[in-house]
Amino acid sequence: MKKVGVLLSGCGVNDGAEIHESVLTMLFLDKAGVEMILMAPNIDQMHVINHYTGQEMEDYRNVLVESSRIARGEIKDMAEVSGNDLDALIIPGGFGVAKNLCDYAMAGPECSVNPDVYRLIVELRLMNKPIGAICIAPVMMAKILGEQEESANMTIGYDETTSTDIISMGSKHIDCPVTEMIIDEDKKIVTTPAYMEANSIKEAADGIEQLIKKVLSMI
Repeated sequence: MKKVGVLLSGCGVNDGAEIHESVLTMLFLDKAGVEMILMAPNIDQMHVINHYTGQEMEDYRNVLVESSRIARGEIKDMAEVSGNDLDALIIPGGFGVAKNLCDYAMAGPECSVNPDVYRLIVELRLMNKPIGAICIAPVMMAKILGEQEESANMTIGYDETTSTDIISMGSKHIDCPVTEMIIDEDKKIVTTPAYMEANSIKEAADGIEQLIKKVLSMI
């Protein structure tokens, strides 16, 4: 059975993993009959957002603990996961990618990436295993690839600022509608805009389903 990692970054679009994208990813992987290995770094969130008011809260939360809400408790500390354990990796979006897995939300193209996230993605690239990056996650991929003196074709949709940052980090950005995806066959990296562009869960689902199917076909 194929083993596919799902890298989460918390729970909630504004400070963690985007829940719709995460659940859709899990749904399409489950329907494909693969074994999912859900994971997250065991670190504190950058901050906590009240998703009802949109305001920051005076609270502290752990990324692994919050991600376990989406995973229904079936989750691993990603420090325990290596590239040898996976056939592929999917990274749902949400601001947690840009705040917890890396600090792109604060530092832009000069961002740094969590060491365990960096390690796992580099391991998978060295093994030429496929990676699917959803929503804002491609910008983190561009950072890691650039530091490894690599580049890939990818998309976050049409956002001018983020696409310019991806280019500045060494990868090629290709505009893409929410219901489609961009495939880099050579690097085995597949990206789709999801809620960078989606106006509904259905729109996000269309692109994510295509991405899952393509990633699985690359294994």
